[in-house]
Amino acid sequence: MASLLIRFGAVAATAVCVIALSAAVSHARDASRPTPSGLPVPRYVSLKFDEVNARAGPGDDYRLLWTYRRRGLPLQVIAETADWRRVCDPEGAVAWVHQRTVDTRRMVMRTEVQPLPLYRHPEVKGAPVAVMAGRSLARLDVCEAGWCRIVAGRVKGWTRAEELWGTRENPQCRPRLAASPR
Repeated sequence: MASLLIRFGAVAATAVCVIALSAAVSHARDASRPTPSGLPVPRYVSLKFDEVNARAGPGDDYRLLWTYRRRGLPLQVIAETADWRRVCDPEGAVAWVHQRTVDTRRMVMRTEVQPLPLYRHPEVKGAPVAVMAGRSLARLDVCEAGWCRIVAGRVKGWTRAEELWGTRENPQCRPRLAASPR
């Protein structure tokens, strides 16, 4: 009897390993699966308009959660359908927006209220060339070695990447359970 239990335990353990391996392979396959847009997920976009509706699901029949009211607001696309993008915003909220309301322009946001110094070169050396106001937006030009050059109006400057929202490539929000139509 004891040997039967040991064998059954070994078979069960092997089955669990096979199931876990299958799930890992399936997950890896899903991550490499092409998206409807052909673009990677996650990725950043920005709002194209001053007013954009955020919905509980991918369609006009889903409940309106809120309306974004800031053109250029950076959002991270974390999922998509052919016409809708599930996005994460700088406040950590997740919602669906229509694909026609977003732009591929790469924007960043200073989420803190304190001003942020911008430097001529990617190093804290010398006096700042400008200061980015707290809770403001700027266009992302380039990032390298933990520093990003941003453009706001006619001003360009470098700052540490971790000081801005919209520079990290990993997902910034954890989506909650899917919502149902109203």
